[in-house]
Amino acid sequence: MLKTTLFLLLTCLSLTAQQKPNIIYILADDLGYGEIGVNGQRLIETPNIDVLAANGMNFTQHYAGAPVCAPSRCVLLTGKHLGNAYIRGNDEWADRGDVWSLKAMKENPALEGQRPMPDSILTVAELLQDNGYKTGLVGKWGLGAPMTESTANKQGFDYFFGYNCQRQAHTLFPTHLWENEERYSLNNKFVDLHQKLPEGLDPYDPASYSDYQLTDYAPEIMHQKALDFLNSTDDEPFFLYYASPLPHVPLQAPERWVRYYQKKFGLEEPYSGNYYPNRTPRATYAAMISYLDEHVGDLVSALKAKGQLENTLIIFSSDNGPSYAGGAQPEFFNSAGRFQEKYGRGKGFVFEGGIRVPMIASWPGQIRAGSTSEHISSFYDFLPTVCELLKTSTPETDGISFLPELLGKDQKAHEYLYWEFPEYKGQQAIRMGDWKAIRQNIQEGNLEIELYNLKNDPEELHNLAKEEPELVRQMEELFRRNHHQSALTKFRMKALGDDI
Repeated sequence: MLKTTLFLLLTCLSLTAQQKPNIIYILADDLGYGEIGVNGQRLIETPNIDVLAANGMNFTQHYAGAPVCAPSRCVLLTGKHLGNAYIRGNDEWADRGDVWSLKAMKENPALEGQRPMPDSILTVAELLQDNGYKTGLVGKWGLGAPMTESTANKQGFDYFFGYNCQRQAHTLFPTHLWENEERYSLNNKFVDLHQKLPEGLDPYDPASYSDYQLTDYAPEIMHQKALDFLNSTDDEPFFLYYASPLPHVPLQAPERWVRYYQKKFGLEEPYSGNYYPNRTPRATYAAMISYLDEHVGDLVSALKAKGQLENTLIIFSSDNGPSYAGGAQPEFFNSAGRFQEKYGRGKGFVFEGGIRVPMIASWPGQIRAGSTSEHISSFYDFLPTVCELLKTSTPETDGISFLPELLGKDQKAHEYLYWEFPEYKGQQAIRMGDWKAIRQNIQEGNLEIELYNLKNDPEELHNLAKEEPELVRQMEELFRRNHHQSALTKFRMKALGDDI
């Protein structure tokens, strides 16, 4: 592609096709740090993810790019933190029309998708593509609408199957998905978004919920497409970005897994809805995670069958912390583990529960089995890690390769990690060593810095800003240095000096 030509002219000799490892990046959606067994989960069963950790390395201090979907994915794919990234929040591009109506989107595909990234932005998929990789994305895109310059196929993916639009992913029984640039019809009747149980229906009768459990379950169909992509690769190395919509609400899961957890959890109160109602919300949420775990096991089995497991780096993570919406009950499941998961501390917020995420890396023969890493890392480290893996030059990035950590070599540490997030009243955060600085309510003019020592206070309960004035001044300077005005007015914060 034109935007990578100059960069590639400057790269050093890369690996031959036979030397290049395959890469599978599995990205869960709204999966909390504590929702897998290896990180302490006791109610939800994740045996395949736990085996992945037993055969690889579990990162205990890894961070998402953002506390919500689209900007986190932008950070992952571009290697830019939120002070430099193009997409810094969930922008549904509402000036196009009725973008929240499934009916309107069904009639006009131009209403689907989020605001696009410019074609000039370089993604890790394009780097891999230009280094001889067959690239595939299965799952949720969320970084550009159909018929724009920022569809998955135009941002480095040879093959795409799944949701172009993250609003469409608010149902797991949609009327269609996308295969490359074309709609792929599903055998589901039309049911509009965000409904409550109609009056007159018995909330304790499972039959009352029939409209919300239809025929073609999108995660199942996407999973088969992921396996098909994996099995279609022959001699060329491949990159599979498996961006599952699970366990993001709505609460919809395969009946066999729901029944399993209904038996395990016993009687529970129904959820009346605001995504979709559900008779047994706890059992269904757990079922979604165990179904995702089943998919992880399938991918590993497929690699073994192809004789490619030892030549494949698998990374498993989540785009942000656990949700509080749609019937999810993060406090019941202790979804953020040793951090907080209630509203204001989980998804949507730069506290640990919102941005500290699981991260497991497995590569048999290269990564020491059963190892644990306390290396502080973030999504924007993935792109430079890939470049070092390929022995090719790294474009301008905010990240640091964690490949040495994976291979048991001397690892360079970040001086600090940085986030900003214009939504949920505006936030900034810095992680520097054991210290965490946070600003909240920036859109309301607040610039006061809260300071927490994560080693002694992982729940971020005790603000030590008054006790550490010099450290606060240092954090204030880092906030100033890392924030650059967004090209998009929607993501600007007046209190930080931005033009509005």
